[in-house]
Amino acid sequence: RLPEKQKASESPLSWFRGVYLPPALHPLNKTFVKGGEWQDIDSAQEKRRAFLQDFCRKYNSRKKLQTHLVHLVSRIYVEDQHKVLYCEVPKAGCSNWKRVLMVLSGLAASANNISHDDVHYGKHLRKLDSYDLKGIYTRLNTYTKFIFVRDPMERLVSAFRDKFEHPNSYYHPVFGKAIIKKYRHNADEEALKTGSGVKFKEFIQYLLDSHRPVGMDIHWEQVSKLCYPCLIYYDFIGKFETLEEDANYFLQLVGAPASLKFPKFKDRHSSDERTSTEVVRQYLKELSKEERQLTYDFYYLDYLMFNYTSP
Repeated sequence: RLPEKQKASESPLSWFRGVYLPPALHPLNKTFVKGGEWQDIDSAQEKRRAFLQDFCRKYNSRKKLQTHLVHLVSRIYVEDQHKVLYCEVPKAGCSNWKRVLMVLSGLAASANNISHDDVHYGKHLRKLDSYDLKGIYTRLNTYTKFIFVRDPMERLVSAFRDKFEHPNSYYHPVFGKAIIKKYRHNADEEALKTGSGVKFKEFIQYLLDSHRPVGMDIHWEQVSKLCYPCLIYYDFIGKFETLEEDANYFLQLVGAPASLKFPKFKDRHSSDERTSTEVVRQYLKELSKEERQLTYDFYYLDYLMFNYTSP
């Protein structure tokens, strides 16, 4: 507890300055896991956890990141009944994960009947930053923390396709207009007015610009800045590339109902081809060699932390 005098003289946010939570490799509780078919997935999981911890140990020996605790946990969703914390990484299965959390918490009977808008705008799930300091620390120290990640370039291209290649009442007027205005020479009036039709190369110019005309967005922010994997130790690291197997194993780990399986459906634009390695390759062709290298550099930490192969 802070002395009353100190409490009065400091702003609440200053209490969280310089938070550093050293990672510690805790064994996963496998009490609920039934059947031997999860052995390979469990083995891959242990390797990912050990790899990330090893990376963070080396990285943090040179530089300890500092930030406010409230900001640190602002992307983490809480499910109190099964004692889990989920750090949301957009374009890595997050919509379906939020559906699953709603089912786990008793807010819905099935993940299949929850709309996209209900998931993202319904405010049914609490975030960790909505709790008081004691509530945050208690959950960080006692709940099972999990994260699902994706190859950074696939995630980036998926975000671009979703937000800029389909009608969007937020991303076109807010991001599209600013991007076209700054990076398209001789842009026509219609494009400047609507913000529609942003090209991938223009989007990358915006991403790499240190003087961006509009800020960053969680859909293409680095995972290292969304979930702080070297400050918050995640007990389970799932990958989009093995989403279904990883997710269903995790559900067993936390004692979810046997009937609950991770949804297989694509949340939006279901007729579109999924963003694959080949799809990414086609988009990267629009960039110069230097732009490709700078984009990789932008996501360098994410590539290293989660052991993804550079493109």
